[in-house]
Amino acid sequence: QLRAQNQVLKKGVVDEQANSASLKEQLKMKDQSLRKLQQEMDSLTFRNQQLAKRVELLQDELALSEARGKKNKKSAESSSQLSQEQKSVFNEDLQKKIEENERLHILFFEADEQHKRLEAELRTRLEVLEADAAQHQAVVDSLTRKYTDTIEKLQNDKAKLEIKSQTLEREAKDCRLRTEECQQQLKNLQAALGSRLEESLCIINEKVPFNDTRSNRYNALNVPLHNRRYQLKLRDLAGQALAFVQELVTALLNFHTYTEQKVQIFPIDSATDTISPLNQKFSQYLHENASYVRPLEEGMLHLFESITEDTVTVLETAVKLKTFSEHLASYLRFLRKILPYQLKSLEEECESSLCTAALRARNMELHRDMKRLTAVFEKLHTYVSLLALPSTKPEGLLRTNYNFVFTNISASLHGFHDILKDISKHYNQKATLEQDVPTATQKLITTNDCILSSLVALTNGVGKIASFFSNNLDHFTAALSYGPKGGAEFISPLSAECMLQYKKKAVAYMKSLKKPCADSVPYEEALANRRVLLSSTESREGLAQQVQQSLEKIARLEQEKEHWMLEAQLAKIKLEKENQKLKNSLSGNLTEPIQEHSVLPNVAEQKKETTEKSLREPIKSTSLVSDLFPSIEKNPLSLAPDVESREDLIKNHYMARIAELTSHLQLADSKSVHFHAECRALAKRLSLAEKSKESLTEELKLASQNISRLQASKISYEDQLSMMSDHLCSMNETLTKQREEIDTLKMTSK
Repeated sequence: QLRAQNQVLKKGVVDEQANSASLKEQLKMKDQSLRKLQQEMDSLTFRNQQLAKRVELLQDELALSEARGKKNKKSAESSSQLSQEQKSVFNEDLQKKIEENERLHILFFEADEQHKRLEAELRTRLEVLEADAAQHQAVVDSLTRKYTDTIEKLQNDKAKLEIKSQTLEREAKDCRLRTEECQQQLKNLQAALGSRLEESLCIINEKVPFNDTRSNRYNALNVPLHNRRYQLKLRDLAGQALAFVQELVTALLNFHTYTEQKVQIFPIDSATDTISPLNQKFSQYLHENASYVRPLEEGMLHLFESITEDTVTVLETAVKLKTFSEHLASYLRFLRKILPYQLKSLEEECESSLCTAALRARNMELHRDMKRLTAVFEKLHTYVSLLALPSTKPEGLLRTNYNFVFTNISASLHGFHDILKDISKHYNQKATLEQDVPTATQKLITTNDCILSSLVALTNGVGKIASFFSNNLDHFTAALSYGPKGGAEFISPLSAECMLQYKKKAVAYMKSLKKPCADSVPYEEALANRRVLLSSTESREGLAQQVQQSLEKIARLEQEKEHWMLEAQLAKIKLEKENQKLKNSLSGNLTEPIQEHSVLPNVAEQKKETTEKSLREPIKSTSLVSDLFPSIEKNPLSLAPDVESREDLIKNHYMARIAELTSHLQLADSKSVHFHAECRALAKRLSLAEKSKESLTEELKLASQNISRLQASKISYEDQLSMMSDHLCSMNETLTKQREEIDTLKMTSK
């Protein structure tokens, strides 16, 4: 840019120098013409002076001649004829000179005037040219200084740029080297990636039966990428929305309740007179507002609880939004039900004698506002029901229309807020006018204040909801519209539910992968023990058989355990029956303290009690020992302790014998299993040895065949080498002959 400006300035300076040179030439030419005119003027002045002197001389001569004529008239008369002729000649000559002088004076005057005018013009032009020259010189000086500064700056810049160019050249050289290295790396990477791509394609073609992302039906079952930040943000927004809805529900409850109170006291107070049937019905319907308003909060709470950090929250999975939409529809039906009564109540109030013209105008404004309020609730219910469609009927709302629905909900909320502001303003004016009514009571004023406070709270709550929805509109559209990778949307709510189940399974699988792995056998040790592992008693088949036998044994033991538990229960029942019989037989003979002591919940204490009774009263023993030894029944008081000790001894003996036999049986089973596993291992080793023997014999055969083939090929190679040596000798001979012929030809040519 500086070079271009420098060229333009140089061109301007050259043009100015050419203009100044041409002006100097013109000035020089004008000076020359001025000098010529000055010389002519000087010559004319000199000539004019000569003529003036001559005229003076002629006048003097004429005066002398006239004086002489007076003196000698006579002589003059005599010479009058001659002088007359001379006089006539002089007169003619004088007349000519006068005319010439007059003409010269005119020319001189004109030349003088022209000279003055030209001189003035030239002077003014000279001054202008000098001013222009001075200005141009100043411009030239300033440009020269500027150009010198620019040149110095450009030289400095040139030096810096040269240094920079040198550094850039070095960097470019380094970059070229790096690019060559990168190109080489790129080639290597392309080759590696190409090989990996081929390998991956082969694996995909062999292992993957089909690509589920090509079909929307199957792709909808894939778990999308989990965006934890979006889920947390969405849960936070749902919590804020829940708080706003709770405020809205509280305000609506207060508004409907205070409106019911207002209907009871104005224009007719129900405490003093009977209100109209219309207002009675209207008050009855308003009394039911909680059953329609409270479910809104519950529906929003369920929706908030369904949004967790681990779920995938989209409109297809937000099934609780349908419940909230149904509750909103129920509240809308309530508004539609009370709207005619509310409008008729306002009209009835306008027809009252207490209603003034201003109050009637406010009532009509509220009449219009209530219609608008119901209409905006209908619009909100329409859009919320549209948002609930993807969780039940996904074809009812396409994903491309999500943004449109959210935008309309935001606009409806802002319209709702504007309507509530109008209602608050008109009701405030209405309350002010009602205070001026003569029959206005303190109860009416308080109720109006409560209605106004509830309207203000309702307006503020709806304003918060509208601003909250507008601020987070983009997040709602983006967060509620993502789905499986490569797919536009979920096909159906069933597929979304299946996807959530797959996601839970995937999370459980990932958690199981995070568990630390158990210590495994080192690879070298596993390789060293491979042969032992193949033929050991801990082989898979043997262990499987042992496990199967153990399972069968466990099942058999469980059955025996169940059998003996049933036997024990039957024996216990028999014992309880016998004890009950004993109690019944001894109940008449025992004293009161003993009876109180006999009723105890513990079975051990019951046994203790029976032993004490057996010492006091004769009893009939029902034990096995009494069956075996019937003589004990004759004297049971003396032999009761021996019976119990003998039963314990017999029981302990049989239990010890059973334990010993069980241990012998388990030992025999384990030895038989061990011997069977050893036999299987020996048979397996034998089969492996036979297989290795067969493979070694085959390898030996192949090695002998290779040796014989190599020997035969060695002989053939030796024959070929001898033939090739003979062929080379013959070729050398032919070459020597050709060289000799070439030498002879050269000699002959010389």
